[in-house]
Amino acid sequence: MTNEQFDALVARLETQAQRHPFLYKSRVLLMALLGYGYITVMLIGLVMATLLSVLFLKVLGLKLAIPLLVLIWAVLKALWVRLDAPQGRRVTQREAPALFEMINDLRKRLKAPRFHRVLITDDFNACVVQTPRLGVFGWYRNYLVIGLPLMKSLSVEQFRAVLAHEFGHLAGGHGRISNWIYRLRLSWHRLMDSLTAGGHFGTFLFRRFFKWYVPYFTAFSFPLARANEYEADAAAARVTLPGAMAQALTAVNVVGSYLDERYWSDIHRSAVDLPRPAFAPFERLAERLSSDIEPASTQLWLEHALERKTTSADTHPSLSDRLQALQQTPHLVLPAREERADLLLGPALQSITQELDGQWEQAILPAWQQRYETATQGRKRLQELEVCITEGTALNASEAYERACLTEEFGSGVEAALEQFRQLQQQEPDNPVACFALGSRLLGRDDEAGLDLVQRAIALDEDAMLPGYELLRDFCWRHGQEAAAHAWHDKLMQRAELLQRARAEREHLSLKDKFDRHGLPDEVIAQVRACLKSIRGLRKVYLLRKRLNLFPEQPLYVVGFSCTPWWGIYRRKREAGIGQRIVDELNLPGEIFCLSVDGDNYRFGRKFRWKRGTRVR
Repeated sequence: MTNEQFDALVARLETQAQRHPFLYKSRVLLMALLGYGYITVMLIGLVMATLLSVLFLKVLGLKLAIPLLVLIWAVLKALWVRLDAPQGRRVTQREAPALFEMINDLRKRLKAPRFHRVLITDDFNACVVQTPRLGVFGWYRNYLVIGLPLMKSLSVEQFRAVLAHEFGHLAGGHGRISNWIYRLRLSWHRLMDSLTAGGHFGTFLFRRFFKWYVPYFTAFSFPLARANEYEADAAAARVTLPGAMAQALTAVNVVGSYLDERYWSDIHRSAVDLPRPAFAPFERLAERLSSDIEPASTQLWLEHALERKTTSADTHPSLSDRLQALQQTPHLVLPAREERADLLLGPALQSITQELDGQWEQAILPAWQQRYETATQGRKRLQELEVCITEGTALNASEAYERACLTEEFGSGVEAALEQFRQLQQQEPDNPVACFALGSRLLGRDDEAGLDLVQRAIALDEDAMLPGYELLRDFCWRHGQEAAAHAWHDKLMQRAELLQRARAEREHLSLKDKFDRHGLPDEVIAQVRACLKSIRGLRKVYLLRKRLNLFPEQPLYVVGFSCTPWWGIYRRKREAGIGQRIVDELNLPGEIFCLSVDGDNYRFGRKFRWKRGTRVR
């Protein structure tokens, strides 16, 4: 299914869901039962084939039954999807009586089931999670997961509206339905991944059906998930104030943009100068919110949030659509210190904040220290390049590109680096690296001048296709050019699929493959022989080149080796160790595929032996 077909189907189903909700929900149920029905029919067929083969074919049937049983087990294992319980710092009613008073009041007013656990996390989010304790038989445990950054960003009344929205999911049974749909999607994907990765012979029984079925089931269940969001908003507006819900939605979008674009990036950027974190991000968050979010940035973030359209890329409606459904306008009101929702945690607030800060520092410290070491070396290298320029030594294109990257990351900053990239591209107009570097940065600043540069880089270098198509797609999507965005996305998918098929062709060998002589010069073969001589245990080594259908100009060399003497015992562990040494130590002008021609692969040895000039040891 193409993107256009998926979007059109979702639009038709949303219209049907609004006009005939019962009919729509019935179709979703039938689509779910279709998947179960196909699996059931296939499993019954496999079981019957296993029994009949054993009854009528005797010993031969037993051999056939083994792969059939393996396939049946793989299918059943993939279908059993268990949702893990969410993780977080559990808070009790004794620790935070004010928070639980709000929770209990909303639960009674919305007639929702009780929560078994209330967890505080470091996410800028709040959600309800239901996990079945008996798998497909249900008996759900309910979790309320609340992000501390969210509580620090909202007033008590705004936070109450957010909780009411989550309770609306639970009261309407949305959590249970959403989890069921999620488990179904996960089951289908896991089934295909399991069968494909395992190389089971019966994959063809499922591949074609699920290749058609999964996109259709996703499309059919999509409007249901989106309608749940509108219903939860309406429930929250009924038990709180519609204005508070609108303020909460506005704050979530604006503060979320601030955290993503400025707050966390500023903290991580300080790893360039500090050997370890000197900042408690969750303790300082509320203070930074009140001082860092100025009117100009607020207006820009709000405009971007309101410009986003509701698309099939997300089940959550856009901010503008949710406000319109509530008949409200956007309004950002950041809470005063004494009005923040995190005060509902009472005496537990300080210990929870310290725990999250400690966990954050412990998790990030290794990457932080590595970043600091990289920055130290980068500054040193940048200084060396600057000295060359000061002394009048001209930098080549590679050094100029390196200087611009180091300037952007560890030097004078983005603006100075952008000018260096611009100069490099002017000096080297046909250099794909220079075109892509400048073009990608211009597109990141929403400058249309980057479009031609990225497209030129793609034309000059195939390696720029995948990241280039992604950049062009995202730029067009941000600027409302949906047709162009879909066109670039289709090119991206086609290229990704081509690379995936090429990788699969290089990762597998079969006796049906064609092999040519290696075609390497004598001096390279001399180096190969010298390298192989140092690896103990090798008896015979063959070197060939696999004939490829995709990207044949990039050679794949096949090294077939034997390490089992005629009088010895075949040992898989020894074979794996020697094969890894060959891959690590052999240096060839292309990729290497190494396999033993002992044991089950003895027929490869026969095939390689007939190629003259391929034995190098």
